[in-house]
Amino acid sequence: MKKQSVGIGLMGLGVVGGQVARVLIEKAEILAGQVGCPLVLRKIKVLESDLSRPQAKEMGPQLFTTDDKEFFTTPEMDIVVEAIGGENPALKYLRRALSAGKHVVTSNKEVIAKYGAELMALAQQNNVGLRYEASVGGGIPLIAPFRRDLVANEIRGIYAIINGTTNYILTRMSQENTDFVSVLGQAQKLGYAEADPKNDIEGIDAAYKLAILASLAFQSQIRPDDIYREGISRLSSRDFRYARELGFAIKLLAIAKRSDKAIEVRVHPAFVPEDSFLAKVSGVYNAVLVDGDLMGKVIFLGEGAGPLPTSSAVIADVVSAARDIVSGVGSGAVRQLKPDKTIKPMTEIETRYYIRMNVADCAGVLAQISNVLGNHNISISSVIQKEADELLETAEIVIMTHPAKEAAVVQALEELKTLEVVKEINNFIRVEV
Repeated sequence: MKKQSVGIGLMGLGVVGGQVARVLIEKAEILAGQVGCPLVLRKIKVLESDLSRPQAKEMGPQLFTTDDKEFFTTPEMDIVVEAIGGENPALKYLRRALSAGKHVVTSNKEVIAKYGAELMALAQQNNVGLRYEASVGGGIPLIAPFRRDLVANEIRGIYAIINGTTNYILTRMSQENTDFVSVLGQAQKLGYAEADPKNDIEGIDAAYKLAILASLAFQSQIRPDDIYREGISRLSSRDFRYARELGFAIKLLAIAKRSDKAIEVRVHPAFVPEDSFLAKVSGVYNAVLVDGDLMGKVIFLGEGAGPLPTSSAVIADVVSAARDIVSGVGSGAVRQLKPDKTIKPMTEIETRYYIRMNVADCAGVLAQISNVLGNHNISISSVIQKEADELLETAEIVIMTHPAKEAAVVQALEELKTLEVVKEINNFIRVEV
């Protein structure tokens, strides 16, 4: 017998959850046409404080509950949409929904990054779907292409700008010659950065997203703890000025690639050539460059956050799940993740480096520095002497290296710090070309 309606249960009425509820109600007729029957919002699980929201008052009290049991025992609820965020209690709810035979749609990058393999196995065991398109890139279609359109490719690499907050901060620092702390404060005032911005500026958010994309791309279980991570707080306006002089932009890059039968996964600031596409991605925009053996390089671009693009991805997943329910399809084929992956140690990474340091303004300094770098097999591409301080008798120099191993560079920098002529190592940044 043809299903008369598909019931939706929503968890959370925050920025994303509220927008999802709004779309389900306001676009009910359009969505019904897409699915073949109405999508009915049957219950919304909220906190007590959410009940005072204007949107909650407009929708009517019968739709809401603060009780877990009442939510999960709601009759004719086929799909659970989780829009709570964070690990707890979201993980508990997702496990419960899947175990109860409910299709699940979530935008929760942290839970999917940490527990995606477990939840996918649970979904398959209960013959339901687990969809998480909105967990990476907001409204940019990324998960579906990796799961469907790119499966014939051997993915060689992913190079991504996947945190809008940090990209906004770096764009402002570059354009306005302003330091990090000042721009962060402005971003917080404008609502682009949280009051506690740690997840964004320390690369944690980007690492969650990279774990999800890398797991799909390489069919291996990549966890956030596998990813080398470095934030943007040590970047200075001088680094941006020198980057421009050298023909580069600075971006927080999330990188995943196959390397010597191992998987290389890392998130850190990087110099990228100013004529490259990624260098031109500005403001809160996200971009993901995927390199495959058959398709070559393709780029996905769009706003990576916000209620509208994120709700677009969530609703697309809801419609996909509803179509499966109406047609009698269960979980469908699930790509198995291989647990036996080898993560390439960061010490073995090989790339070029930018090094900025303060040194004594006297003869023989460059010879001493070159000798230390040479002893570690680090070849210098260029050296530029920048601003000198006559009073302190110091000068700032910028060194660009040829490709070198991370371990060698780290060891060389430690040795340089012991030289009397080196006053301070101000920064070192990897170069991706």
